[in-house]
Amino acid sequence: MPIRKLLIANRGEIALRIIRACRDLGIGSVAVYSAADRNALHVRYADEAYPIGPPPAPESYLRSAAILDVAHRAGADAIHPGYGFLSERAEFAEACRAAGLIFVGPPPEAIRLMGDKVAARRLAIAHDVPVVPGTEAEVQDATAAARIASEIGYPVLLKAAAGGGGKGMRVVRAPGELQDAIRAASGEATAAFGYGGVYIEKYLERVRHIEIQLLADSHGHCIHLGERECSIQRRHQKLIEESPSPVLDPATRAQMGAVAVRAALAAGYVNAGTIEFLFTPERQFYFLEMNTRLQVEHPVTELVTGLDLVQEQIRIANGEPLRLTQDQVRFHGHAIECRITAEDPDHNFMPSIGRIPAIAEPSGPGVRVDSAIYPGAEVSIYYDPMVAKLICWGEDRDQAIRRMRRALSEYGLAGILTNIPYQQAVLASPEFQAADFDTGFVERFGHPAAHTDPQDRAALQRIAVVAAAIAAHLDREQAAAQSAASHAVEGPAEGREWRQGGRPRSLRM
Repeated sequence: MPIRKLLIANRGEIALRIIRACRDLGIGSVAVYSAADRNALHVRYADEAYPIGPPPAPESYLRSAAILDVAHRAGADAIHPGYGFLSERAEFAEACRAAGLIFVGPPPEAIRLMGDKVAARRLAIAHDVPVVPGTEAEVQDATAAARIASEIGYPVLLKAAAGGGGKGMRVVRAPGELQDAIRAASGEATAAFGYGGVYIEKYLERVRHIEIQLLADSHGHCIHLGERECSIQRRHQKLIEESPSPVLDPATRAQMGAVAVRAALAAGYVNAGTIEFLFTPERQFYFLEMNTRLQVEHPVTELVTGLDLVQEQIRIANGEPLRLTQDQVRFHGHAIECRITAEDPDHNFMPSIGRIPAIAEPSGPGVRVDSAIYPGAEVSIYYDPMVAKLICWGEDRDQAIRRMRRALSEYGLAGILTNIPYQQAVLASPEFQAADFDTGFVERFGHPAAHTDPQDRAALQRIAVVAAAIAAHLDREQAAAQSAASHAVEGPAEGREWRQGGRPRSLRM
Protein backbone atom coordinates (compact mmCIF):
# COMPACT_ATOMS: atom_id res chain seq x y z
CA MET A 1 0.00 0.00 0.00
CA PRO A 2 1.50 3.38 -0.93
CA ILE A 3 2.41 5.91 1.74
CA ARG A 4 -0.40 8.45 2.12
CA LYS A 5 0.60 10.14 5.36
CA LEU A 6 4.10 10.35 6.83
CA LEU A 7 5.16 11.32 10.35
CA ILE A 8 8.47 13.15 10.70
CA ALA A 9 10.19 12.09 13.94
CA ASN A 10 12.48 15.11 14.02
CA ARG A 11 12.63 18.88 14.20
CA GLY A 12 14.28 21.90 12.60
CA GLU A 13 15.48 22.19 9.03
CA ILE A 14 15.46 18.46 8.31
CA ALA A 15 11.82 18.21 9.38
CA LEU A 16 10.99 21.08 7.00
CA ARG A 17 13.02 19.40 4.26
CA ILE A 18 11.00 16.19 4.60
CA ILE A 19 7.67 18.03 4.82
CA ARG A 20 8.46 19.77 1.52
CA ALA A 21 9.29 16.45 -0.14
CA CYS A 22 5.99 15.06 1.12
CA ARG A 23 4.11 18.03 -0.32
CA ASP A 24 5.82 17.58 -3.69
CA LEU A 25 4.76 13.93 -3.70
CA GLY A 26 1.19 14.64 -2.58
CA ILE A 27 1.72 12.91 0.77
CA GLY A 28 0.24 14.20 4.03
CA SER A 29 2.72 15.23 6.73
CA VAL A 30 2.57 14.91 10.51
CA ALA A 31 4.93 16.87 12.77
CA VAL A 32 5.79 16.24 16.40
CA TYR A 33 7.13 18.94 18.68
CA SER A 34 8.50 19.53 22.13
CA ALA A 35 7.32 22.40 24.30
CA ALA A 36 10.36 24.41 23.15
CA ASP A 37 9.29 24.00 19.50
CA ARG A 38 5.65 24.94 19.87
CA ASN A 39 6.08 27.89 17.47
CA ALA A 40 8.63 26.18 15.19
CA LEU A 41 8.32 26.30 11.41
CA HIS A 42 8.04 22.54 11.02
CA VAL A 43 4.98 22.70 13.27
CA ARG A 44 3.44 25.40 11.09
CA TYR A 45 4.28 23.79 7.75
CA ALA A 46 3.05 20.27 8.50
CA ASP A 47 -0.54 19.26 7.80
CA GLU A 48 -0.87 18.12 11.41
CA ALA A 49 1.25 18.65 14.52
CA TYR A 50 1.22 16.93 17.91
CA PRO A 51 3.01 17.67 21.21
CA ILE A 52 5.26 14.94 22.58
CA GLY A 53 6.82 16.34 25.75
CA PRO A 54 9.09 18.88 27.45
CA PRO A 55 12.12 20.49 25.72
CA PRO A 56 14.88 17.98 26.64
CA ALA A 57 15.27 15.45 23.81
CA PRO A 58 15.09 12.38 26.12
CA GLU A 59 11.66 13.60 27.19
CA SER A 60 10.39 14.37 23.69
CA TYR A 61 12.19 13.55 20.42
CA LEU A 62 13.78 10.41 21.85
CA ARG A 63 10.51 9.06 23.26
CA SER A 64 9.80 6.39 20.68
CA ALA A 65 6.61 5.25 22.43
CA ALA A 66 5.17 8.77 22.32
CA ILE A 67 6.05 9.14 18.65
CA LEU A 68 4.47 5.79 17.75
CA ASP A 69 1.36 6.78 19.69
CA VAL A 70 1.10 9.97 17.64
CA ALA A 71 1.53 7.96 14.43
CA HIS A 72 -1.36 5.73 15.49
CA ARG A 73 -3.62 8.66 16.43
CA ALA A 74 -2.81 10.57 13.24
CA GLY A 75 -3.35 7.56 11.00
CA ALA A 76 0.17 7.76 9.56
CA ASP A 77 1.42 5.01 7.25
CA ALA A 78 5.12 5.71 7.67
CA ILE A 79 7.77 7.42 9.78
CA HIS A 80 10.84 9.29 8.55
CA PRO A 81 13.44 9.73 11.31
CA GLY A 82 15.56 12.41 9.60
CA TYR A 83 19.06 12.39 11.09
CA GLY A 84 20.15 12.36 14.71
CA PHE A 85 17.69 11.44 17.47
CA LEU A 86 16.17 8.01 16.62
CA SER A 87 17.47 7.73 13.05
CA GLU A 88 20.12 5.05 13.67
CA ARG A 89 18.42 3.11 16.44
CA ALA A 90 17.59 -0.38 15.25
CA GLU A 91 15.08 -0.86 18.07
CA PHE A 92 13.06 2.12 16.80
CA ALA A 93 12.99 0.71 13.26
CA GLU A 94 11.86 -2.61 14.74
CA ALA A 95 9.14 -0.88 16.76
CA CYS A 96 7.87 0.82 13.61
CA ARG A 97 7.76 -2.51 11.84
CA ALA A 98 5.92 -4.14 14.75
CA ALA A 99 3.38 -1.30 14.72
CA GLY A 100 2.68 -1.85 11.03
CA LEU A 101 4.42 1.37 10.01
CA ILE A 102 6.84 1.84 7.13
CA PHE A 103 10.22 3.03 8.37
CA VAL A 104 11.76 5.35 5.78
CA GLY A 105 15.25 4.03 6.21
CA PRO A 106 17.17 0.75 6.20
CA PRO A 107 16.00 -2.50 7.80
CA PRO A 108 16.75 -2.74 11.52
CA GLU A 109 19.10 -5.65 10.82
CA ALA A 110 21.27 -3.44 8.61
CA ILE A 111 21.22 -0.60 11.14
CA ARG A 112 22.33 -2.94 13.90
CA LEU A 113 25.03 -4.58 11.76
CA MET A 114 26.57 -1.37 10.46
CA GLY A 115 26.12 0.43 13.77
CA ASP A 116 28.43 -2.09 15.41
CA LYS A 117 31.75 -0.80 14.15
CA VAL A 118 33.56 -4.08 14.85
CA ALA A 119 30.91 -6.14 13.03
CA ALA A 120 30.94 -3.66 10.12
CA ARG A 121 34.71 -3.95 9.95
CA ARG A 122 34.49 -7.76 9.83
CA LEU A 123 31.89 -7.54 7.06
CA ALA A 124 34.14 -5.22 5.06
CA ILE A 125 37.12 -7.56 5.40
CA ALA A 126 35.01 -10.54 4.34
CA HIS A 127 33.94 -8.76 1.15
CA ASP A 128 37.32 -7.38 0.10
CA VAL A 129 36.58 -3.82 1.19
CA PRO A 130 39.91 -2.24 2.23
CA VAL A 131 40.10 -1.38 5.93
CA VAL A 132 42.69 0.39 8.08
CA PRO A 133 45.06 -2.11 9.74
CA GLY A 134 43.74 -2.98 13.19
CA THR A 135 41.72 -5.44 15.25
CA GLU A 136 38.74 -7.45 14.08
CA ALA A 137 37.35 -7.59 17.62
CA GLU A 138 37.12 -5.41 20.70
CA VAL A 139 40.17 -5.30 22.93
CA GLN A 140 39.58 -7.31 26.10
CA ASP A 141 42.09 -5.70 28.47
CA ALA A 142 45.05 -3.34 28.65
CA THR A 143 47.60 -6.14 28.21
CA ALA A 144 46.02 -7.34 24.98
CA ALA A 145 45.66 -3.75 23.80
CA ALA A 146 49.37 -3.07 24.42
CA ARG A 147 50.37 -6.15 22.43
CA ILE A 148 48.09 -5.25 19.51
CA ALA A 149 49.24 -1.61 19.46
CA SER A 150 52.84 -2.73 19.42
CA GLU A 151 52.16 -5.03 16.47
CA ILE A 152 50.32 -2.34 14.52
CA GLY A 153 52.80 0.37 15.43
CA TYR A 154 52.18 3.72 17.10
CA PRO A 155 50.35 6.03 16.76
CA VAL A 156 47.10 4.07 17.09
CA LEU A 157 43.47 5.10 17.33
CA LEU A 158 41.03 3.81 19.93
CA LYS A 159 37.43 3.79 18.67
CA ALA A 160 34.10 3.00 20.30
CA ALA A 161 32.58 -0.19 18.92
CA ALA A 162 29.07 1.28 19.10
CA GLY A 163 30.01 4.89 18.43
CA GLY A 164 30.19 7.67 15.95
CA GLY A 165 30.66 11.41 15.74
CA GLY A 166 34.05 11.26 17.45
CA LYS A 167 32.68 9.96 20.75
CA GLY A 168 34.84 7.34 22.45
CA MET A 169 37.81 8.08 20.20
CA ARG A 170 41.39 8.67 21.34
CA VAL A 171 44.74 8.97 19.52
CA VAL A 172 47.56 7.19 21.35
CA ARG A 173 51.09 8.10 20.30
CA ALA A 174 53.15 6.21 22.88
CA PRO A 175 52.77 3.05 25.01
CA GLY A 176 52.65 5.04 28.24
CA GLU A 177 49.44 6.79 27.11
CA LEU A 178 47.52 3.64 26.25
CA GLN A 179 45.96 2.59 29.55
CA ASP A 180 44.58 6.05 30.40
CA ALA A 181 43.31 6.44 26.83
CA ILE A 182 41.42 3.13 26.99
CA ARG A 183 39.80 4.17 30.25
CA ALA A 184 38.80 7.57 28.87
CA ALA A 185 37.53 6.22 25.53
CA SER A 186 35.52 3.45 27.18
CA GLY A 187 34.00 5.84 29.70
CA GLU A 188 33.00 8.32 27.03
CA ALA A 189 31.52 5.55 24.87
CA THR A 190 29.50 4.24 27.80
CA ALA A 191 28.11 7.70 28.52
CA ALA A 192 27.26 8.37 24.86
CA PHE A 193 26.07 4.97 23.65
CA GLY A 194 25.48 2.83 26.74
CA TYR A 195 28.29 0.48 25.75
CA GLY A 196 32.01 0.89 26.45
CA GLY A 197 33.65 -1.58 24.06
CA VAL A 198 36.58 -0.21 22.02
CA TYR A 199 38.81 -1.49 19.24
CA ILE A 200 42.16 -0.40 17.80
CA GLU A 201 43.19 0.88 14.38
CA LYS A 202 46.40 2.29 13.00
CA TYR A 203 46.19 6.09 13.20
CA LEU A 204 46.72 7.52 9.74
CA GLU A 205 48.21 11.01 9.49
CA ARG A 206 47.18 13.73 7.02
CA VAL A 207 44.18 11.83 5.68
CA ARG A 208 41.08 13.15 3.98
CA HIS A 209 37.52 12.16 4.87
CA ILE A 210 35.59 11.24 1.71
CA GLU A 211 32.16 9.59 1.70
CA ILE A 212 30.10 7.88 -0.99
CA GLN A 213 26.33 8.46 -1.18
CA LEU A 214 24.32 5.32 -1.90
CA LEU A 215 20.75 4.46 -2.86
CA ALA A 216 19.58 0.85 -2.59
CA ASP A 217 16.11 -0.55 -3.24
CA SER A 218 14.37 -3.69 -1.98
CA HIS A 219 14.82 -5.40 -5.35
CA GLY A 220 18.57 -5.94 -5.05
CA HIS A 221 19.68 -2.80 -6.91
CA CYS A 222 22.21 -0.36 -5.49
CA ILE A 223 23.88 2.69 -7.03
CA HIS A 224 26.23 5.40 -5.84
CA LEU A 225 25.78 9.13 -6.41
CA GLY A 226 29.40 10.13 -6.26
CA GLU A 227 31.36 11.42 -3.30
CA ARG A 228 31.42 14.25 -0.80
CA GLU A 229 34.62 15.76 0.56
CA CYS A 230 34.16 16.19 4.34
CA SER A 231 37.70 16.85 5.58
CA ILE A 232 37.03 20.33 7.01
CA GLN A 233 35.87 19.27 10.45
CA ARG A 234 36.37 20.18 14.08
CA ARG A 235 36.48 17.45 16.71
CA HIS A 236 35.13 15.02 14.12
CA GLN A 237 32.13 17.28 13.41
CA LYS A 238 31.94 18.46 9.80
CA LEU A 239 31.95 22.19 9.05
CA ILE A 240 32.22 22.36 5.24
CA GLU A 241 31.37 19.69 2.68
CA GLU A 242 31.66 19.67 -1.08
CA SER A 243 30.99 17.50 -4.09
CA PRO A 244 32.87 16.34 -6.01
CA SER A 245 36.06 15.95 -4.01
CA PRO A 246 38.79 18.08 -5.58
CA VAL A 247 41.31 15.23 -5.34
CA LEU A 248 39.45 12.31 -6.92
CA ASP A 249 39.90 11.38 -10.55
CA PRO A 250 37.15 9.52 -12.44
CA ALA A 251 38.87 6.14 -12.10
CA THR A 252 39.29 6.43 -8.31
CA ARG A 253 35.71 7.70 -7.98
CA ALA A 254 34.39 4.68 -9.86
CA GLN A 255 36.53 2.33 -7.79
CA MET A 256 35.41 3.82 -4.47
CA GLY A 257 31.79 3.81 -5.61
CA ALA A 258 31.96 0.15 -6.61
CA VAL A 259 33.50 -0.79 -3.25
CA ALA A 260 30.80 1.15 -1.38
CA VAL A 261 28.04 -0.57 -3.37
CA ARG A 262 29.60 -3.95 -2.63
CA ALA A 263 29.65 -3.23 1.11
CA ALA A 264 26.03 -2.04 1.13
CA LEU A 265 24.77 -5.09 -0.74
CA ALA A 266 26.71 -7.36 1.61
CA ALA A 267 24.94 -5.73 4.56
CA GLY A 268 21.48 -6.21 3.03
CA TYR A 269 21.12 -2.45 2.91
CA VAL A 270 18.00 -0.69 1.60
CA ASN A 271 17.30 3.06 1.26
CA ALA A 272 19.76 5.98 1.40
CA GLY A 273 23.07 5.47 3.18
CA THR A 274 26.66 6.63 3.16
CA ILE A 275 29.95 4.74 3.24
CA GLU A 276 32.76 6.84 4.73
CA PHE A 277 36.38 6.37 3.71
CA LEU A 278 39.78 7.69 4.76
CA PHE A 279 41.87 8.79 1.78
CA THR A 280 45.63 8.94 2.26
CA PRO A 281 48.28 11.14 0.60
CA GLU A 282 49.38 7.98 -1.22
CA ARG A 283 45.87 7.84 -2.76
CA GLN A 284 44.85 4.72 -0.86
CA PHE A 285 41.34 4.58 0.57
CA TYR A 286 40.07 2.63 3.57
CA PHE A 287 36.57 1.86 4.88
CA LEU A 288 35.77 3.92 7.97
CA GLU A 289 32.09 3.32 8.74
CA MET A 290 28.58 3.42 7.32
CA ASN A 291 25.98 6.02 8.22
CA THR A 292 22.62 4.27 8.01
CA ARG A 293 20.55 7.42 7.44
CA LEU A 294 20.25 10.58 5.43
CA GLN A 295 23.27 12.82 5.99
CA VAL A 296 23.23 16.48 7.01
CA GLU A 297 25.27 17.27 3.90
CA HIS A 298 22.98 15.53 1.40
CA PRO A 299 22.11 18.83 -0.41
CA VAL A 300 25.51 19.03 -2.13
CA THR A 301 24.80 15.68 -3.77
CA GLU A 302 21.35 16.89 -4.78
CA LEU A 303 22.79 19.97 -6.47
CA VAL A 304 25.35 18.07 -8.56
CA THR A 305 23.01 15.19 -9.52
CA GLY A 306 19.65 16.97 -9.78
CA LEU A 307 18.02 14.34 -7.57
CA ASP A 308 15.79 14.84 -4.52
CA LEU A 309 17.23 12.32 -2.07
CA VAL A 310 14.30 12.54 0.36
CA GLN A 311 11.82 11.80 -2.40
CA GLU A 312 14.00 8.88 -3.47
CA GLN A 313 13.97 7.62 0.12
CA ILE A 314 10.19 7.71 0.22
CA ARG A 315 9.87 5.95 -3.14
CA ILE A 316 12.23 3.19 -2.00
CA ALA A 317 10.29 2.80 1.27
CA ASN A 318 7.15 2.44 -0.86
CA GLY A 319 8.75 -0.62 -2.45
CA GLU A 320 9.51 1.03 -5.78
CA PRO A 321 12.63 0.04 -7.73
CA LEU A 322 15.37 2.61 -8.29
CA ARG A 323 14.55 4.92 -11.15
CA LEU A 324 18.18 5.12 -12.33
CA THR A 325 20.89 2.66 -13.18
CA GLN A 326 24.50 3.52 -12.38
CA ASP A 327 25.15 4.43 -16.02
CA GLN A 328 22.28 6.95 -15.92
CA VAL A 329 23.67 8.95 -12.98
CA ARG A 330 25.00 12.29 -14.22
CA PHE A 331 27.11 14.87 -12.39
CA HIS A 332 27.17 18.55 -13.22
CA GLY A 333 29.13 21.35 -11.59
CA HIS A 334 30.39 21.70 -8.04
CA ALA A 335 28.53 22.28 -4.76
CA ILE A 336 29.73 23.41 -1.34
CA GLU A 337 27.85 23.41 1.97
CA CYS A 338 28.69 25.49 5.06
CA ARG A 339 27.01 24.53 8.31
CA ILE A 340 25.94 27.74 10.06
CA THR A 341 26.06 27.22 13.81
CA ALA A 342 25.13 29.38 16.80
CA GLU A 343 28.66 29.33 18.21
CA ASP A 344 31.35 31.87 19.01
CA PRO A 345 34.54 30.94 17.12
CA ASP A 346 36.46 33.65 19.00
CA HIS A 347 35.88 31.79 22.27
CA ASN A 348 36.48 28.14 21.40
CA PHE A 349 33.12 27.79 19.64
CA MET A 350 31.09 28.31 22.80
CA PRO A 351 27.33 27.97 22.18
CA SER A 352 25.42 31.19 21.61
CA ILE A 353 21.77 31.12 22.63
CA GLY A 354 18.98 33.67 22.50
CA ARG A 355 16.27 35.16 20.33
CA ILE A 356 16.90 35.99 16.68
CA PRO A 357 14.97 39.24 16.10
CA ALA A 358 16.08 39.71 12.48
CA ILE A 359 17.54 37.68 9.62
CA ALA A 360 19.10 38.67 6.30
CA GLU A 361 19.38 35.53 4.16
CA PRO A 362 21.51 35.35 1.02
CA SER A 363 19.99 34.53 -2.34
CA GLY A 364 20.79 34.72 -6.03
CA PRO A 365 21.92 32.21 -8.65
CA GLY A 366 23.25 28.95 -7.27
CA VAL A 367 22.40 29.73 -3.62
CA ARG A 368 20.27 27.50 -1.39
CA VAL A 369 19.48 27.98 2.30
CA ASP A 370 18.09 25.06 4.33
CA SER A 371 16.95 26.53 7.63
CA ALA A 372 14.13 26.51 10.16
CA ILE A 373 14.86 29.86 11.79
CA TYR A 374 12.68 32.95 11.44
CA PRO A 375 12.51 36.42 13.01
CA GLY A 376 11.65 35.86 16.65
CA ALA A 377 12.95 32.26 16.78
CA GLU A 378 14.77 31.15 19.90
CA VAL A 379 18.07 29.27 19.82
CA SER A 380 17.94 27.14 22.96
CA ILE A 381 20.33 25.02 24.96
CA TYR A 382 18.39 21.86 24.27
CA TYR A 383 19.38 21.04 20.69
CA ASP A 384 22.25 21.02 18.22
CA PRO A 385 23.73 24.50 17.55
CA MET A 386 23.33 24.24 13.78
CA VAL A 387 20.78 26.87 12.72
CA ALA A 388 21.11 26.65 8.94
CA LYS A 389 22.88 25.05 6.00
CA LEU A 390 24.12 27.32 3.24
CA ILE A 391 24.72 25.50 -0.04
CA CYS A 392 26.15 27.04 -3.20
CA TRP A 393 26.51 25.54 -6.68
CA GLY A 394 28.83 26.60 -9.47
CA GLU A 395 29.91 25.38 -12.88
CA ASP A 396 33.26 24.55 -11.27
CA ARG A 397 34.88 24.68 -7.82
CA ASP A 398 36.20 28.22 -8.22
CA GLN A 399 32.76 29.58 -9.03
CA ALA A 400 31.18 27.62 -6.15
CA ILE A 401 33.74 29.10 -3.73
CA ARG A 402 33.15 32.63 -5.00
CA ARG A 403 29.40 32.23 -4.67
CA MET A 404 29.75 30.83 -1.17
CA ARG A 405 31.96 33.71 -0.07
CA ARG A 406 29.45 36.16 -1.51
CA ALA A 407 26.52 34.37 0.14
CA LEU A 408 28.26 34.27 3.52
CA SER A 409 28.93 38.01 3.26
CA GLU A 410 25.18 38.56 2.74
CA TYR A 411 24.09 36.38 5.67
CA GLY A 412 23.05 38.31 8.78
CA LEU A 413 21.63 36.88 12.01
CA ALA A 414 20.88 39.35 14.78
CA GLY A 415 20.78 38.40 18.43
CA ILE A 416 23.28 35.51 18.38
CA LEU A 417 26.89 34.88 17.41
CA THR A 418 27.59 32.47 14.57
CA ASN A 419 30.52 30.76 12.90
CA ILE A 420 30.02 32.76 9.67
CA PRO A 421 33.28 34.76 10.13
CA TYR A 422 35.15 31.50 10.63
CA GLN A 423 33.61 29.96 7.50
CA GLN A 424 34.61 33.07 5.54
CA ALA A 425 38.17 32.81 6.79
CA VAL A 426 38.43 29.14 5.82
CA LEU A 427 37.09 29.72 2.31
CA ALA A 428 39.49 32.64 1.83
CA SER A 429 42.52 30.62 2.89
CA PRO A 430 45.06 29.63 0.22
CA GLU A 431 44.98 26.04 1.51
CA PHE A 432 41.24 25.65 0.99
CA GLN A 433 41.27 27.35 -2.39
CA ALA A 434 44.09 25.06 -3.52
CA ALA A 435 42.32 22.02 -1.99
CA ASP A 436 45.46 21.43 0.08
CA PHE A 437 43.88 20.23 3.33
CA ASP A 438 43.08 17.17 5.42
CA THR A 439 41.11 16.33 8.57
CA GLY A 440 43.68 18.19 10.71
CA PHE A 441 43.17 21.49 8.88
CA VAL A 442 40.99 23.17 11.53
CA GLU A 443 43.42 22.39 14.36
CA ARG A 444 46.27 23.94 12.36
CA PHE A 445 44.22 26.89 11.10
CA GLY A 446 44.01 28.68 14.43
CA HIS A 447 42.05 31.82 15.27
CA PRO A 448 39.88 33.16 12.41
CA ALA A 449 40.77 36.82 13.03
CA ALA A 450 44.29 36.14 11.81
CA HIS A 451 42.93 34.99 8.45
CA THR A 452 39.81 37.05 7.79
CA ASP A 453 39.90 39.12 4.62
CA PRO A 454 39.27 42.85 5.39
CA GLN A 455 36.61 43.01 2.66
CA ASP A 456 34.78 40.01 4.14
CA ARG A 457 34.96 41.58 7.59
CA ALA A 458 33.59 44.90 6.28
CA ALA A 459 30.72 43.14 4.50
CA LEU A 460 29.81 41.25 7.67
CA GLN A 461 29.85 44.52 9.61
CA ARG A 462 27.47 46.12 7.10
CA ILE A 463 25.08 43.17 7.40
CA ALA A 464 25.30 43.40 11.19
CA VAL A 465 24.34 47.10 11.10
CA VAL A 466 21.30 46.39 8.90
CA ALA A 467 20.25 43.45 11.07
CA ALA A 468 20.64 45.57 14.21
CA ALA A 469 18.44 48.29 12.74
CA ILE A 470 15.77 45.74 11.88
CA ALA A 471 16.07 44.26 15.35
CA ALA A 472 15.61 47.67 16.97
CA HIS A 473 12.47 48.25 14.93
CA LEU A 474 11.10 44.85 15.87
CA ASP A 475 11.88 45.42 19.53
CA ARG A 476 9.73 48.56 19.51
CA GLU A 477 6.81 46.40 18.44
CA GLN A 478 7.75 43.36 20.51
CA ALA A 479 5.00 43.61 23.10
CA ALA A 480 2.29 43.66 20.44
CA ALA A 481 4.01 40.96 18.39
CA GLN A 482 4.40 38.63 21.37
CA SER A 483 0.76 39.12 22.28
CA ALA A 484 -0.35 38.33 18.73
CA ALA A 485 1.93 35.30 18.47
CA SER A 486 0.74 33.96 21.82
CA HIS A 487 -2.87 34.25 20.68
CA ALA A 488 -2.12 32.71 17.29
CA VAL A 489 -0.45 29.57 18.60
CA GLU A 490 -2.88 28.89 21.41
CA GLY A 491 -3.57 25.22 20.86
CA PRO A 492 -5.88 22.58 22.24
CA ALA A 493 -5.68 21.30 25.78
CA GLU A 494 -2.57 19.40 26.84
CA GLY A 495 -2.36 15.94 25.30
CA ARG A 496 -4.76 16.69 22.43
CA GLU A 497 -3.66 16.84 18.83
CA TRP A 498 -3.28 20.09 16.94
CA ARG A 499 -4.91 19.35 13.60
CA GLN A 500 -4.98 21.67 10.64
CA GLY A 501 -8.74 21.86 10.89
CA GLY A 502 -8.48 23.47 14.31
CA ARG A 503 -5.41 25.57 13.58
CA PRO A 504 -5.74 29.34 13.19
CA ARG A 505 -5.77 30.28 9.50
CA SER A 506 -2.68 32.47 10.02
CA LEU A 507 -0.57 29.41 10.85
CA ARG A 508 -1.59 27.23 7.92
CA MET A 509 1.22 26.97 5.41
